[in-house]
Amino acid sequence: MVLFEYESIAAYHKELKNGSTTCSAVVEFYLQQITQNRHLNAFVEVFEQSAREEANRLDKQIAETGHLLPLHGVVVGIKDVLCYKGFRTSASSRMLENFIAPYTASAVQKLLNAGAIIIGTLNCDEFAMGSSNENSCYGPTLNALDNNRVPGGSSGGSAVAVQAKLCMVTLGTDTGGSVRQPADFCGIIGLKPTYGRISRYGLIAYASSFDQIGILANNLHDIGLILETIAGADEFDSTVADRPVPPYSSNLSGFDSDISNNGGKSREPLKFAYFKEAVEHPSLDPEIKASLLNYFDRLRNEGHTVTAVDFTYLDYIVPTYYILTTAEASSNLSRFDGVRYGRREDVKVDDLAEFYAHNRSAGFGSEVKRRIMLGSFVLSAGYYDAYFTKAQQVRRELYNQTQLIFKDFDVILSPTAPTTAFRFGEKTDDPIEMYLGDIYTVFANLTGIPAISLPIFWHSNGMPYGLQAMTNRFEELSLLKVSELLVHYKN
Repeated sequence: MVLFEYESIAAYHKELKNGSTTCSAVVEFYLQQITQNRHLNAFVEVFEQSAREEANRLDKQIAETGHLLPLHGVVVGIKDVLCYKGFRTSASSRMLENFIAPYTASAVQKLLNAGAIIIGTLNCDEFAMGSSNENSCYGPTLNALDNNRVPGGSSGGSAVAVQAKLCMVTLGTDTGGSVRQPADFCGIIGLKPTYGRISRYGLIAYASSFDQIGILANNLHDIGLILETIAGADEFDSTVADRPVPPYSSNLSGFDSDISNNGGKSREPLKFAYFKEAVEHPSLDPEIKASLLNYFDRLRNEGHTVTAVDFTYLDYIVPTYYILTTAEASSNLSRFDGVRYGRREDVKVDDLAEFYAHNRSAGFGSEVKRRIMLGSFVLSAGYYDAYFTKAQQVRRELYNQTQLIFKDFDVILSPTAPTTAFRFGEKTDDPIEMYLGDIYTVFANLTGIPAISLPIFWHSNGMPYGLQAMTNRFEELSLLKVSELLVHYKN
């Protein structure tokens, strides 16, 4: 079979138009890829029949009209926390192992409306709680580059599906880095848009004021095309922004021309900032630190400004994030009690509390239980003001400081993660060490700004690692344009 490894969706569509391939042939290729790489455990469920049926329908549409939809025949995988009507959506948890979605998430519906083919649901940490994909009830997803290492989490399955070419693009979710960190570990691109840029309707909630649907792909043009398709207002979500959605993908090619027509430099020098405390943090791998500093020098040599700024709040970011997200998780997950939905144990009990305890003990894994307990603690009467209220105040201060930084700078740069992909079991016995691995990614979620992880570097241990770039709220177009520049300078 001919390999269908297209550089971009645009290249794929070119072949569809000239008859060099068909949607059905491409779906068969990816189904074969998924079967051959089943050991990676990236997919929870593969929708073979519906994918084939949709491919046939789209092929007939091309034959009859010659017209292609914006995502005509694009094969997409979705994280197992996004509802797709008629299909199982389990959040990779025993609690929801038999739940069939009664409706489709708005982001997924927009993909379908644009002609995409949903090929299956992707493995993740249970209820999106984790940084390694070791917390799934279906077992861990393996990093395709080194099967002994984690793919990152919680969107590990989404990252590996792109990394191993099991589909073209995927949707993940990012509560504190769960798109960017696995993208970093797998050597692909991961975008977390501004909070409110994409509707969260149909997304099983972890922490509602942090959760954001994100996109994983191998190139920026595809990221932009998916983003412009699924972003925008939604009558089912009161938290989504009612703002016009720019044509992200069509704007990127113009920026490429600006670079190539100016000797590899953008027309206007950019002002980059990075947190001095982030680069000097003891948890950062020395090789990653050296690469970043050399890369910053490269940017300076190309005419840009790269400035270290003091950011004394860095050590408060992770505690603030986990206090607030576990509090929200404790509230959001209280609905899973086995009464209306969720796992129900067949046991005789004397009272309702015991009934709940049996169901929730059997349905939730250890990491979810840990976060529910922590969230219940920080919301309790004796500790609410000391922890939850104080964390909210820190979050507001972080936002204010971020706005001050963006008055003087265009982009904030940082590592995506302090290390490359670690080995399975390496951090499972120390939850605090695992949580501290989020030190560079949770900042964007606390402040609601867009962030992207770009595959720029390779470590001496043979694993990739990336550069994280962040812009101000709703400046995804600027972020994608800058990303083209940053990727251009990686060699």
